[in-house]
Amino acid sequence: MRVLHLTTATLTTHLFSNSFLPTFPKRRPFFSPKIFSISSSRRLSVSSAMDDVGASATKEMQVDLDASTHEEYASISKLLQEFTDIPTIDKAWTFKSETEDGSRAMFLISQPNLLANKRRKSLLSSHISHESNNSINFKWAPFPVEVTGVSAMVPSPSGLKFLVIRNSEGDSPTQLEIWGPSGVMREFSVPRSIHGLIYADGWFEGISWNSDETVIAYVAEEPDLPKPTFTNAGYKKEGTTDKDCGSWKGQVERYASSKRWEDARKLGIKYCYNRPCALYAVKAPSFKSEASKTSNAAEDLLIINLTRGISSAFFPRFSPDGKFLVFLSAKNAVDSGAHSATDSLHKINWPSDGKLSPSLKIEDVVPVISCPEDGCFPGLYSFEFLSEPWLSDGRTMVLSSIWGSTNSIISVDVLSGKVSRISPDGSNSSWNVLTLDGDNVIADYIKLLSSSYDSMQAMSLLASLQFSIMKIPVRGVSGNPTKGASKPFEAIYVSSKSNKPGVHAPLIVLLHGGPHSVLLSSFSKSSAFLCSLGYNLLIVNYRGSLGFGEEALQSLPGNVGTQDVNDVLTAVDYVVDKGLADPSKIVVLGGSHGGFLTTHLIGQAPDKFAAAAARNPVCNLALMVGTSDIPDWCFFEVYGSDGKSSFTESPSAEQLDLFYSKSPISHISKVKTPTLFLLGAKDLRVPVSNGIQYARALKEKGVETKVIVFPNDVHGIDRPQSDFESFLNIGVWFRKYCR
Repeated sequence: MRVLHLTTATLTTHLFSNSFLPTFPKRRPFFSPKIFSISSSRRLSVSSAMDDVGASATKEMQVDLDASTHEEYASISKLLQEFTDIPTIDKAWTFKSETEDGSRAMFLISQPNLLANKRRKSLLSSHISHESNNSINFKWAPFPVEVTGVSAMVPSPSGLKFLVIRNSEGDSPTQLEIWGPSGVMREFSVPRSIHGLIYADGWFEGISWNSDETVIAYVAEEPDLPKPTFTNAGYKKEGTTDKDCGSWKGQVERYASSKRWEDARKLGIKYCYNRPCALYAVKAPSFKSEASKTSNAAEDLLIINLTRGISSAFFPRFSPDGKFLVFLSAKNAVDSGAHSATDSLHKINWPSDGKLSPSLKIEDVVPVISCPEDGCFPGLYSFEFLSEPWLSDGRTMVLSSIWGSTNSIISVDVLSGKVSRISPDGSNSSWNVLTLDGDNVIADYIKLLSSSYDSMQAMSLLASLQFSIMKIPVRGVSGNPTKGASKPFEAIYVSSKSNKPGVHAPLIVLLHGGPHSVLLSSFSKSSAFLCSLGYNLLIVNYRGSLGFGEEALQSLPGNVGTQDVNDVLTAVDYVVDKGLADPSKIVVLGGSHGGFLTTHLIGQAPDKFAAAAARNPVCNLALMVGTSDIPDWCFFEVYGSDGKSSFTESPSAEQLDLFYSKSPISHISKVKTPTLFLLGAKDLRVPVSNGIQYARALKEKGVETKVIVFPNDVHGIDRPQSDFESFLNIGVWFRKYCR
């Protein structure tokens, strides 16, 4: 078994031996951003974006930029454009070739299209040949071919057919196309009366072909509920033949007493792995003619819950011989309440006679690791499986999993439970499996498209970067922490080889959200851009991050605002004490829970940071708990193990008081750090009111504050133009206060 990374003149995922930048949450070019500035003179200048979000009852002047600021934006935006243009590999597929010396591969590539404010998708094909000297050679097509208006693409098992799904906007039908070697073979148009959008994201997708390529299964939204119709004469009865002219559709009752709603409110599972889920076996409908059907209706409707004995089950995969079914489980997240935790892998021996029952035994393959030994496997942290993850022995799975501050490729023998790290462990770089080609693993390693793009300045800057993963000893431990919670946590330190001895570049402290997430040693355009402006980076994976075992992760809930804040300050002091940073030139940047930490830090350590930037930050838990789409998160992170039992939709005064005391806003009287806020007006996770309230409080104190609201963005602020504008403004803000 070999791990192949792509190294050709056209497509390379091997950048430079020590060149890296961490994965950071995605965030429009600087055309005319919606900016409002809160200055120390207590003059509030707000753009019309405030009216868009209903945040201000007063019309006020939009901020203008002076000539020097315009010049700085123009200069920095040219460099940012180079990083923005870098394409990334989203998916890959391999197929058997007509020749015996190799196979065929297709790669789905995406690239931001700033003017359209969408992502451009392309397909690039390659022939993989096996040379006589046992080497592998990729022979690439001359250039990628763009695909437009496509929501999902799924090749058939043979690679001779290709399913293309186009989810339409509004009430238009969904289009399904089946392509063959010569063009479109068949086309289907599915109206909204049958079903809504087909799920095409990584979590719910589930699109697959049957083995003989005659049937396709997929998951889609159920049809929309019929909306009441109103006219000038009032309510329009159903079944009327009146034309729709002069009428409008009313709103559907959301919290009705119907079968669509149970007693408990259902909170979404995406990014929230603590939602219970199960695997079901469903007898497939017969596609035979009516005359040839022999089964009865009861048999056709047979549905069996296969995983009653476990609170979470997803990503099912059958072994090649069909003898067992393996699946991933986030039972530790479900059982504890953490939105993400250490995963486990399980299997079910599939009955040879096909007779299923809810009593099928679930066997553990890879258990949850509580406290890993130094350098050893820390447990499973995997967010996707390959559709065909098996090596030729039929028992070994290949997958990507977080391992400390890196992403690693591992193999799992599902019969013995043995886990092996198969990506190179001689460096701290991250690897991600794309697809398998027999027993060869095709992976990306710091993925970057190079010579086809005029990005010499960006390439030169990246070539000078170096990084190390630091072990930071825990400081100020109190109580009786677990062994895992007492172990050192990690921080990634990125610097330039061109730094002059004794001269320290300004330091950006990068903080991830979650809080049960992680920043990895893999390529990130936004972080690369910040480095290119002359900053070093300190990426802190504080205790509670993924990839370090369950005890370390579960040490944070109940201690947010203290333990995580102390870990960040410990990491900052660590690099300062080692002479790697100038304490007068440190800034901090984070989003979501990383924004929670950012605003906590400038309150608890008011003299530590020269500037700060926060993306959709959690600033006031007492405000967020009543407005967020995940109120349970507030309870779990504040109460810890008692969070699930404490959860209520109507918090008491005592609970609200505790939420406030754990929030950054409780320290606002001490803040003096200039702070930039980047807020998505349509954010349901951390509603825009959280950032607005905190920013207004800073303005009231006379702290230099700037707020940019993106009217059409949600929590991620990741539409191409919004992403561009966010980091452009972050770069300018940090330059202003920390040169």
